[in-house]
Amino acid sequence: MRRYGKNPDEDDIRVRPNRKGNRPRTHIRPKHEDAAEGMVLTVDRGRLTVLVDDRIVMAMKARELGRKAAVVGDRVAVVGDLSGKKDTLARIVRIGERTSVLRRTADDDDPYERVVVANADQLAIVTALADPEPRPRLIDRCVVAAYDGGLEPILVLTKSDLASADKLLETYATLDIPYVVTSREEFTDGAELARVHELLDGKVTAFVGHSGVGKTTLVNALVPEERRRTTGHVNAVTGRGRHTTTSALALPLADVGGWVIDTPGVRSFGLNHVDPSRVILAFPDLEPGTADCPRGCSHDEKDCALDAWVADGHADPQRLYSLRRLLATRERREDD
Repeated sequence: MRRYGKNPDEDDIRVRPNRKGNRPRTHIRPKHEDAAEGMVLTVDRGRLTVLVDDRIVMAMKARELGRKAAVVGDRVAVVGDLSGKKDTLARIVRIGERTSVLRRTADDDDPYERVVVANADQLAIVTALADPEPRPRLIDRCVVAAYDGGLEPILVLTKSDLASADKLLETYATLDIPYVVTSREEFTDGAELARVHELLDGKVTAFVGHSGVGKTTLVNALVPEERRRTTGHVNAVTGRGRHTTTSALALPLADVGGWVIDTPGVRSFGLNHVDPSRVILAFPDLEPGTADCPRGCSHDEKDCALDAWVADGHADPQRLYSLRRLLATRERREDD
């Protein structure tokens, strides 16, 4: 048996071969300082469509990102073939810090949240006034998700030729949520479309709504060159429609600037991830009154300091009612 001395020569050292034939692993990762910046437009089975300058590039997530996933709206750093030519593939090596996130869980008991859209400024909640009937609990949940994620909610009420919007708008009057009411006849004339454009001007707006409310029809009217199958069949028994959008997709608004992000129709909107302390931040007239709340206050209990705050005239009682109604949506199903 050969033994090495105290000062062996390099030629005397045996190096165990790497059986896999590749380079040994290292914790030192490349910085990719020359990476190009892009925006994720859509995600489909591990392939991401990214806008880099004025080119559409297909990319995949680099292994070094681990489980961190990019979603529509993410600002990412991309390396590799950025030509956008057919059969080319780039790599996403960094995901930028997000300014906002729209998240949901499958239901209120699901501990796993899913990020639907990143970096959106607004959440347009599309609701039909009839056929199918509006679901206020689902609207409330979307409003809570918007406040929690740092987005401004907008109400887009469709099919006003079938039912009045007055009662539904009264419910949300104290929240000061911007809204637009559209009808099928006037919408085709362009006047109502122009009002929608005003709300979207220069903003990144995610559209959400359950199937059959006309969400994708509205998106296609806003971005006519991106025509897709628009009308979904509404079930006469359940009042729910078939999905006509299967994955989130970002589309540019050429006339007014900004982006529209069309998301798949939802049947539920779980809020297991929502922290009530973040929702209260959307109520600047009530938030100072929480200073004397007990630790972990749900803002809907006997010792909540908001009751005294409102009783002393610091805020409208209807605002407190609206806050508590929104927070209570975590305890109720959307279709109640």
